[in-house]
Amino acid sequence: MSQRVFIFDTTLRDGEQVPGCQLTTEEKIIVAKELERLGVDIIEAGFPISSPGDFRSVVEISKAVSEPTVCALSRAVKGDIDAAGEALKWAKKGRIHTGIGSSDIHIRNKFGSTREKILEQAVAAVKHAKTYVEDVEFYAEDAGRADLAFLSQLTEAVINAGATVVNIPDTTGYCLPDEYGKKIAYIYEHVSNVHQATISIHCHNDLGLATANTLAGVMNGARQVEVTMNGIGERAGNTSLEEVVMALKVRKELGFFTNVDSTRLFPVSNLVAEMMHMPVQANKAIVGRNAFAHSSGIHQDGFLKHSENYEIMNPQDVGVDKSLIVLTARSGRHALKHRLELLGFRYDKPTLDGIYTRFLDMADIRKEVNDKDLMELVR
Repeated sequence: MSQRVFIFDTTLRDGEQVPGCQLTTEEKIIVAKELERLGVDIIEAGFPISSPGDFRSVVEISKAVSEPTVCALSRAVKGDIDAAGEALKWAKKGRIHTGIGSSDIHIRNKFGSTREKILEQAVAAVKHAKTYVEDVEFYAEDAGRADLAFLSQLTEAVINAGATVVNIPDTTGYCLPDEYGKKIAYIYEHVSNVHQATISIHCHNDLGLATANTLAGVMNGARQVEVTMNGIGERAGNTSLEEVVMALKVRKELGFFTNVDSTRLFPVSNLVAEMMHMPVQANKAIVGRNAFAHSSGIHQDGFLKHSENYEIMNPQDVGVDKSLIVLTARSGRHALKHRLELLGFRYDKPTLDGIYTRFLDMADIRKEVNDKDLMELVR
């Protein structure tokens, strides 16, 4: 029986930290409502202590949505947690996401602290957050580079303190998939109370492995994934929501599902790209403009014979109208014939061969040949 994976969307918090991607409260509400329609389970709405604007955003998003849990970020600091708790007063379902560094690199160089003090601070933060909300998520920042024994000790301690979710983030995008999967498996094997909480994963893309690491985490026991639309986020970005959702949907044999309506992925992707002024790269998986476009003659011929020759999912499944046959100098006769027939022109083979020769000359000059160009060609 398939197991559910919960989608924790941090587009409006981690994604919005990207330079130039900041949104007003009103814009955040628009995106939050679309994320609700998409079917995400948790919306991380902001970091309330960071600014009055972010505090207000968490308040207003809490009022605007009803189905998803609204989450507010905090450090393991009393003032941060107080601000998060106050901002979540209007949430139908609220969660405080608090935490602290777990790697020795962070403990020494960021906090100037010790493992023992970090452990105490983490437990105190979770207990204080529980005075505001029942649902408390703890993040062990830089868990990707943390000592496994200490990470397990920290995880067990915060669950005992009341954490309902424990986030094991690869904050710097350092891990390889096999390594990260084993890290999650180790926690399940060595944390005695692990089944009293949900294990969550939050991966960054510094080595281009965020989605692969996230899937490795899921396959080793994690049941919440922290993602952003289009993979936006700090530095090289976060795990892409659309990639994880479709990987689990296409590879059904893995035995997982989400509650996301995948037909909303492309529209929401476009909305986020437009509002955050962050264009999606053309070859981006799932939502890039070339994700369902074919321009190689060999691929076009195979696709026209049977779409599954070169497509592993239907474009309509992600909200794209149809696949595209893009005519370039790399296109073959089959693609040209197909496009001409769509325009109402049918030719015998010798005539088509002559048109194809002229088409290649045109394509070499114009790079991409559109319907207007074809009309000129056949005239």
